[in-house]
Amino acid sequence: MAISDHDIAHIARLACLELSASDTARARTELDGILELIQQLQAVDTTGIEPMAHPLSAHQDVALRLRDDHADAARTPAQRDAFMRNAPARDNGLFLVPTVIE
Repeated sequence: MAISDHDIAHIARLACLELSASDTARARTELDGILELIQQLQAVDTTGIEPMAHPLSAHQDVALRLRDDHADAARTPAQRDAFMRNAPARDNGLFLVPTVIE
C-alpha cells in the first residue's frame, strides 16, 4: 500500500504541520516503510499462539504486580483534610470540578 502526496498533505493538515516538498517526500518514504513492516507482521500466522501478558514472559517468569483496585476511606477528618489540601476547589470533603457538559 503506497502513500500518495495527497495522503501526506491530509495527514499534515490533521497534525497542523506545514511540510516542504522534501519533508513530504521523506514522510512518504518513512510511512511506506512503516506500512510495509505492518504488512509483514500481519502476514505471520499466529493461529494457536497464546497471547502474552508481558513481552518477556516467553523467556522468564514474570510476576505482574497487580493489586485489587479499591478505595480506602479516610479514617479521620484530619486525614481527609490532608488529602484535600492540594485541591484547587473543595467543599465538605468533596473535590469541586468545572462543569464539562452543559
